[in-house]
Amino acid sequence: MPIEDVLLDLKHKIEKNLPAGVTITDVEFEGPQLVLYTEEPRKFADDGNIIRNLAKELRTRIAMRPDPRVLATPEDSISIIEEVVPKESVISSYYFDPDSGEVIIEAEKPGLVIGKHGATLREITKQIGWIPKVVRTPPIKSRTVKNVREFMRTNLKERKEILKSVGRKIHKECTSKDQWVRVTSLGGCKEVGRSCFLLSTPESRILIDCGVNVGSDENMTPYLYVPEVFPLNQIDAVIVTHAHLDHQGLVPLLFKYGYEGPVYCTPPTRDLMVLLQLDYIDVAAKEGKKIPYESGMVAKTLKHTIPLDYEEVTDIAPDIKLTFHNAGHILGSAISHFHIGDGLHNVVFTGDYKYEKTRLFDPAVNKFPRVETVISEATYGNSNAFQPSLKDAERHLQMVVKNTVERGGICIIPAFAVGRSQEVMIVLEESIRKGLIPEVPVYLDGMIWEATAIHATHPEYLNNDLRKLIFQKGQNPFLSECFKPVDSHDMRQKIIQSPHPCVILATSGMMNGGPVMEYFKAFADDPRNSLVFVGYQADGTIGRRIQKGWKEIPMAGKGGSTEILKLNMEVQVVDGFSGHSDRRQLMDYIKRMQPRPERVFTEHGDEKACVDLASSVYKKLKIETRALTNLETVRLL
Repeated sequence: MPIEDVLLDLKHKIEKNLPAGVTITDVEFEGPQLVLYTEEPRKFADDGNIIRNLAKELRTRIAMRPDPRVLATPEDSISIIEEVVPKESVISSYYFDPDSGEVIIEAEKPGLVIGKHGATLREITKQIGWIPKVVRTPPIKSRTVKNVREFMRTNLKERKEILKSVGRKIHKECTSKDQWVRVTSLGGCKEVGRSCFLLSTPESRILIDCGVNVGSDENMTPYLYVPEVFPLNQIDAVIVTHAHLDHQGLVPLLFKYGYEGPVYCTPPTRDLMVLLQLDYIDVAAKEGKKIPYESGMVAKTLKHTIPLDYEEVTDIAPDIKLTFHNAGHILGSAISHFHIGDGLHNVVFTGDYKYEKTRLFDPAVNKFPRVETVISEATYGNSNAFQPSLKDAERHLQMVVKNTVERGGICIIPAFAVGRSQEVMIVLEESIRKGLIPEVPVYLDGMIWEATAIHATHPEYLNNDLRKLIFQKGQNPFLSECFKPVDSHDMRQKIIQSPHPCVILATSGMMNGGPVMEYFKAFADDPRNSLVFVGYQADGTIGRRIQKGWKEIPMAGKGGSTEILKLNMEVQVVDGFSGHSDRRQLMDYIKRMQPRPERVFTEHGDEKACVDLASSVYKKLKIETRALTNLETVRLL
């Protein structure tokens, strides 16, 4: 059936199910949702069940758009909104889009603008006709969030056309009589880096992640040239599980070589993805490396990105529905559940996950309506890969910082900008507040403050304890006065030239560049100081050499020469802050999964870790397993 006939049929069904006196003028697909156009937005606002009942009846996401002719002027609308919405919400800005009939309201307390069960939003529509969308005013100014929001607003018309095209492809009729499901491994199998998979059916091709291996020049990119995935314009959708570069660093490359479809991820992943992609090509250019894509491709990727919240069931292809669930790894990280066909097969791609409550996140979700196949990470899949508890890790960190500061020293913590930095920040803030460590400044250098600002913008993606602290008690630990962002080279030099007891949290996490190296060079020779590793150190990095016990570190000097830096500072390794599940948690995650899967495939770990985990799952849980290999295609059904 042609798509126009599908829309006409849907319009007739909707009209039959509308209450008496409520009318629509048109229907259209916009991405995964069906949009209803009406000259009577107030009637829809009067009864919030109209849209809910239609969505349930048609089994699809539905949105409503008012006809521009029935909208109040922006000036009158702002006056009315400010009468309806409590002043405590602290509205900071408005943006009116006549094409969509939406008014975007930015507020410090979005919940007060939304009202109980959306009552305030409906009241706004009843009075002005516009459909209000609420976003949070970032409590910490974020250049990335500001630029992303402005970009999305200024490209609304083009995005609408993109969404229309995507929607028509999603909702076309299935034509194949065959039924099969296959997974092709394009990267990240028996290795860590360049994660990439293709999920295929007779109707659809879905790419899950497209990462870069930043530590390898030879095996940097996924196998995107193989027949299963090429040409790229035949891919129906790209799913990004989370924002780390080894999972999304080459998504813009897809657009460079012909991909024109949607990119699905959570809202925090979208913001962090932009931040990390732009930093990746900036660093590559400064190091004289060939950059895989220009910033224009990052912008194009953003234009095609469709953010989805956790637990939101969404059509992404004629025969596939996607639902994101919390993965507990980093902000916005998602376990992806694919429901294929009408109950034909269900596949779970875990991405990277943490099956334990942390300072930032709730444990990874492992309960689904249905699941037959699981594709799980195996970073710590080795039989002896056990991590200390988070409580032990926190006590160890507190002890090292306390001892260092009390002897007049400086504590340097190399950290990744996203995830581990914020976890350590929460521990340090609480420790200082409770007097467990002396009150000293905690300097944040590199991208850490910008990444923290994105965390503060999306508190609904943090764990229950943090959400209660922020929303109910009005206490945001990220806003603590102990944190001092280092926002210039001059400030960094002032810290170096005037040493005083403090904690310095700086990138990069493996000491292979970044501002942490300036602090390290300045403070390495003083035995009162300490260097604390809280994250994984890959082979070949300076961090790994220091962990192995090197006391003389070769460093690049002026004019291409090599200088030897003598290391006298204390070195400590604090395990337990990893965003990955250790061996015990990986096994428990599968063991406690509901329902019990029929098969488990392992990936994202070295060969021994992947094989060891797969073998143990088979022996102990009696589930069919396999450690996937790059470039193989496995039939699931």
